[in-house]
Amino acid sequence: MVMMSTLGWSQRRPVTQNYRKFDRKLIHFGFMLGVNTADFSTRYQPNMLEDYNTYSVNNRSQPGFQLGIISSLKLGTPAIRLRFIPSLSFQERVLNYTYVSDDPDQMFEEDEERVASTNLDFPLLFKFRTLRYNNFAAYVIAGGQYTLDLQSQENVSQSYADPFIKLFRDDFQGQVGAGVDFFLPYFKFGMELKLSHGIKNALIKDNTRLSQPINALYNRVWWISFTFEG
Repeated sequence: MVMMSTLGWSQRRPVTQNYRKFDRKLIHFGFMLGVNTADFSTRYQPNMLEDYNTYSVNNRSQPGFQLGIISSLKLGTPAIRLRFIPSLSFQERVLNYTYVSDDPDQMFEEDEERVASTNLDFPLLFKFRTLRYNNFAAYVIAGGQYTLDLQSQENVSQSYADPFIKLFRDDFQGQVGAGVDFFLPYFKFGMELKLSHGIKNALIKDNTRLSQPINALYNRVWWISFTFEG
């Protein structure tokens, strides 16, 4: 009987909350590490087969990674925060072209174009978090970001014999996501999933055989991020 009473009391004993002073702080800093997969939202010319001899253009996502510095500001209540996370990200996308061949013995010809980017990202996001349940909380985020492509070839001269896809150096993207926070004794660890989607057409139309069949390209990135805040 004594043993059962002791066991019952231990099961009802509340869990100790870690890092209680976290929600009392106005500003938090930390860092973010993560991986991403990037591709394009693509709009094609409706007459690309008749006008440009292009049967199809398919884009394929590729993996990348990112790292950033977190600044988080409490907006009156711990449930609402404004986050600024300047980041460096590495991304790559692949466009696969299928052309109708001029060779009578071959129906189609295929070409692959890789588009790599090294970006400085400046997201400004609102974070809406649930109340803490012991050492756990969930949240959603929404906002936008400005992206500067350090690898952009926007002003590079184009060779029409050997063309490449040219993207604008600057881009603006909307961003939404969700995540979970785990409060540890001396810091908060978070995991989140986000989607970024370009607001403006990123493609430079320079009348090459690569850009002619495409009407618009919008950057699209899925992010899996791990955050550490103190």
